[in-house]
Amino acid sequence: MLACTVCDNRNYHYVRGRRREKKLEMKKFCRNCGKHTPHKETK
Repeated sequence: MLACTVCDNRNYHYVRGRRREKKLEMKKFCRNCGKHTPHKETK
């Protein structure tokens, strides 16, 4: 799951392989904030 770093809303489902070294971070649109914000990978 990807969660917004501003409001902590989990709004994107993202599947990665098993070999991951660090948490993924992307800029995605958050409907709760109403703008593009950085999203980090969560459990």
